[in-house]
Amino acid sequence: MAWRSTGSTNAALIKNLTSNGLITSERVRNAMLAVDRAHYAPATPYHDSPQTIGFGATISAPHMHASAAESLLPYLRPDARVLDIGSGSGYLTAVLANLVGPSGTVVGVDHIQGLVDLAHRNMSKGKEGREMLEAGKVRFVKADGRLGLDGGEGGWDAIHVGAAAKEAHEVLVEQLRAPGRLFIPVGEGMQYIWVIDKKEDGSVVREKSFGVMYVPLTDAPKD
Repeated sequence: MAWRSTGSTNAALIKNLTSNGLITSERVRNAMLAVDRAHYAPATPYHDSPQTIGFGATISAPHMHASAAESLLPYLRPDARVLDIGSGSGYLTAVLANLVGPSGTVVGVDHIQGLVDLAHRNMSKGKEGREMLEAGKVRFVKADGRLGLDGGEGGWDAIHVGAAAKEAHEVLVEQLRAPGRLFIPVGEGMQYIWVIDKKEDGSVVREKSFGVMYVPLTDAPKD
């Protein structure tokens, strides 16, 4: 039903994603309504399809962002710490920031400085986004996402990966708090979403979910 979710406005897109069962919670619906995709995918922002954003990267289709947000939602408490690897245009980073609210922290990571700068510019287009950046509630950094990021304070409540990894990197699981959740596409050729939970006792549960098609999680391009 994803291909039927395209709308003429941001509100229409979110309404269609909800009607088609791709958004199921009011929190995710409101968070996505609060972030205008036209600030992040200016060509055809309300199409439910991936869009190119330069640097050989894409912004994922809205239904994939909805799926990620819905999956991570139980771990997106008001004070949660969230890592968005492969943050690209910054769109989902902004949605996640709306979900954790003013007491939470979201860090977007990309391995290309041009994308880090792009995400910061995109989020600065709206008043709420500028305020989150100025307050340090959201930041974008250049780093190798396959290594995660030292989150301090015991790690991350939720980690989203927006590009396909060759494997579900154990360092990312290690950086989860207990409890915490990792949402990551894995595979070369055939790719699947893996949802990996670290339980309160530190045990890890891995669930292979639906098939997807993402750009690969790679090294930064050589000069």
